[in-house]
Amino acid sequence: MSEPAILLDNLAKSYGAHPVLQDVSLEIPAGQTFALLGRNGAGKTTTIRILLGLIAANRGVVRVGGFDPAKQPIAVRKQVGYLAEDQTMYPWMTPSELCRFLAGFYPTWDSAWARELLNRFELPLHARIGRLSKGQTVKLGLAAALAHRPPIVVLDDPAMGLDPVARKEFNRHLVEHLQAEGSTVLYSSHLLDEVEAVADGVAILDRGQIVRTANTDVLREEVKQFVLSWEAIAEAPRPQRLLDLRRHEGQAAVITDAAADYQRQLDAQQIDYEIVNLTLDEVFEAYVIGRPEGWPDQPAAAAAVSA
Repeated sequence: MSEPAILLDNLAKSYGAHPVLQDVSLEIPAGQTFALLGRNGAGKTTTIRILLGLIAANRGVVRVGGFDPAKQPIAVRKQVGYLAEDQTMYPWMTPSELCRFLAGFYPTWDSAWARELLNRFELPLHARIGRLSKGQTVKLGLAAALAHRPPIVVLDDPAMGLDPVARKEFNRHLVEHLQAEGSTVLYSSHLLDEVEAVADGVAILDRGQIVRTANTDVLREEVKQFVLSWEAIAEAPRPQRLLDLRRHEGQAAVITDAAADYQRQLDAQQIDYEIVNLTLDEVFEAYVIGRPEGWPDQPAAAAAVSA
């Protein structure tokens, strides 16, 4: 089995008494586009900064392209193209000047490829960067991150601040220019509807811990919503992996992982239900803000509530 492009094992990071990451473990195979999902403050940017060797972890093993970023940060950065939400570029430069400037830092910089990317992204070569739109600045950052042909690309919420059309355009470029190249992509975001279209796998990070990792299709197949009457729910088994329970107008909306197992349980007890497929956004919401409390303990509970 080949070594994963990115490996985190039992990673932990604290600032004083405040834990930011706790026992984070993750493997991203080479060539996969992987989404790291989490709310603001969940620990996504801290994880990425550790991967890039910008800060040190308190505990754990980190490997990027086979290198330890804490001990071999230069080797890691040669392997990685990085684009952040708040990417800062010299506003007095032009895109052409920026590319010539950056070329000196990367032995593998491909000037012809850089020029092709600028043209593909329809960027004005000789306009001052400070006068570019937000969307143009993001695309310029992507071109700069890719021009040295890195095998691993790390994107930290790069489409934040873009309008919906610009976000979709950015992700189109992501698919065309990264997945087609066979790059490994770690895409950190909370704009889940866009990530859903490009991610092969996802990890949900909540309060510094990874609560679920799966292939995107597998996650959508295993996490579903069951709708049944509130009277029936008192007779139904409680899912072992219940994520969320909501009541609305006499019906219960039950979101559970391992949906196939729960469906078999309901069928065995001849309980009527409807299955609702969820988007990645809805799956994420169930994991990070779902409320599994309030399941009736016995049939009498339903009768008491409806009385």
